[in-house]
Amino acid sequence: MSLCNRGNKRKGDTATVVSSFCCIVEAAQIFPEIFGTKNEKVITLIAFSILIKKSKLMKAFLAGICLFFATLVSCQQKGEGFTSVSADEFATLIADPEIQRLDVRTVAEYSEEHIPGSININVLDEQFAVVADSTLRKDAPVALYCRSGKRSKKAAAILSKKGYTVYELDKGFTGWKQAGKETEK
Repeated sequence: MSLCNRGNKRKGDTATVVSSFCCIVEAAQIFPEIFGTKNEKVITLIAFSILIKKSKLMKAFLAGICLFFATLVSCQQKGEGFTSVSADEFATLIADPEIQRLDVRTVAEYSEEHIPGSININVLDEQFAVVADSTLRKDAPVALYCRSGKRSKKAAAILSKKGYTVYELDKGFTGWKQAGKETEK
């Protein structure tokens, strides 16, 4: 039995609100099969517009839920395509000889100290994407880092859009050193 058929039918009743929310979830699951789209924003907005009732409580509830899902989808898309990992997870990843280690800091920072086995391509260089494409293999994951994590997230986004599988050291080289991990000069 569909969840849409459950709940009390009185206008403004909490059970009706919950029942309508269940209908939204079901509609969002069925919509891609019917119309052949997987765009979550479109699906969510259409499902909500279909289910809005005259009740003020229903409108307020659905507006809040709509904003929540729009924010959630938006936030998920910002980090889409790469995975941020802790220093311990990063150490486990780079223990695999197939993983490509990439330091995206400046040449001066890299020369001072870096993670053993890493290569340096400065993300702030205008030619970063071109140099990365000519240096890295797309058939092997890339584990990358910067000093604190900001530049590495930028580099991870660029590389993931180009088809690389990317793991980014969340707190950067600073977090790596604080965790007592190996470095070389």
